[in-house]
Amino acid sequence: MAGGWSKDGAIQDQIDDSVKDAVRHATARLPKGESAKFCVECGDPIPERRRAALPGVETCVPCQMERDGANTVSAFNRRGSKGSQMR
Repeated sequence: MAGGWSKDGAIQDQIDDSVKDAVRHATARLPKGESAKFCVECGDPIPERRRAALPGVETCVPCQMERDGANTVSAFNRRGSKGSQMR
């Protein structure tokens, strides 16, 4: 369905381009290169498996979680049961 002067599918094309741009931006920000053997924040050793999984990683898992704010409590109900929604 065309909207005004736009061609059919123009809105979907715009959405697709926005998603592609966001993916390009996110991948450009990923760390690259050789991973650090020790965390730049706390100095603890970074496990070999983490270094292999994330090239260019500079922090251990606890420090990265703190950076990301992963220790915050979510207000969303992820269980989906009605009982949990009533609380």
